Amino acid sequence: MTVERKFPVWRSALFVPANVERFVVKAVERGADALIIDLEDSVPLAEKANARKLIPGIVKRFRDTGSSDVMVRINQPLELAVPDLEAAVIAGVDAIKITKVEGAEHLRLLDEMVTRLEIERGLPIGKIWFVGLIEAPGPLARAHDIARSIPRLAGISLGAEDYATAIGAKPTEETLLMPKQQIVQAARAAGILPLGTIGSVADFSDLEGYTRIVRRSADFGFVGSACIHPSLVPILNEGFSPSAKEVADAERVVALNKQAAAEGRASFAIDGKMIDIPIVQRAEALLERAQAIAARAHRPR
Repeated sequence: MTVERKFPVWRSALFVPANVERFVVKAVERGADALIIDLEDSVPLAEKANARKLIPGIVKRFRDTGSSDVMVRINQPLELAVPDLEAAVIAGVDAIKITKVEGAEHLRLLDEMVTRLEIERGLPIGKIWFVGLIEAPGPLARAHDIARSIPRLAGISLGAEDYATAIGAKPTEETLLMPKQQIVQAARAAGILPLGTIGSVADFSDLEGYTRIVRRSADFGFVGSACIHPSLVPILNEGFSPSAKEVADAERVVALNKQAAAEGRASFAIDGKMIDIPIVQRAEALLERAQAIAARAHRPR
């Protein structure tokens, strides 16, 4: 049995290179649920130390001028991850994106480091979430253990390009379908967020194709994804939100379920279709998500 936890709404998370000022300045205008200050792939090795020094100023800018949650993506191996964490564990950071997760012990080690930093710096213990990125077949085989490893793990995702490279395959939708589904299964079994999209989204110029992938990903159970270009943010926000019709249909199911229960019935029909407990549960979950999205849009910073 999993413990129910309240996770943030992260339909879209936009990568922002920490060392590129023009991207930092514009990031808060993009409408993303989260902004990921990147210390990993978009920052050259020679620039990483300087990028870490920029983190406090960027976090303050994002907090003062925007309403997005703030994440920091750190590096792997450990000699880079440790100074990254020392820079990232500060007030105003909501989550840390852990790249190339190797297993449960990897996350437990980093969790211990973050907890010590939280204590030393007077921050609430456990308030900074982790998002784990699985990028190789070995860790994917351990996805269920990873997903259950630590309480601060909010979600897991699959690094499509790195994973495809690791198995000697092209990052096509067909190749990635099975491992992506494994991510959904592991996340849902552990009660955390399945993040990402079916297939690879490296080609951000194909907005029509991207829209199709996002809608399909939502159908498969994913709840949000990171992206590398601001043009993808509105597609993610819409694709991972219930439509007005879906909300109306769910409201009807819930209302009729209450009526049926009052009449001593456990099932009922709508337009000739039998409605049973799983359908009611899906409707209730959809309405809960719609409410969380609405609350996010109106929350004060």
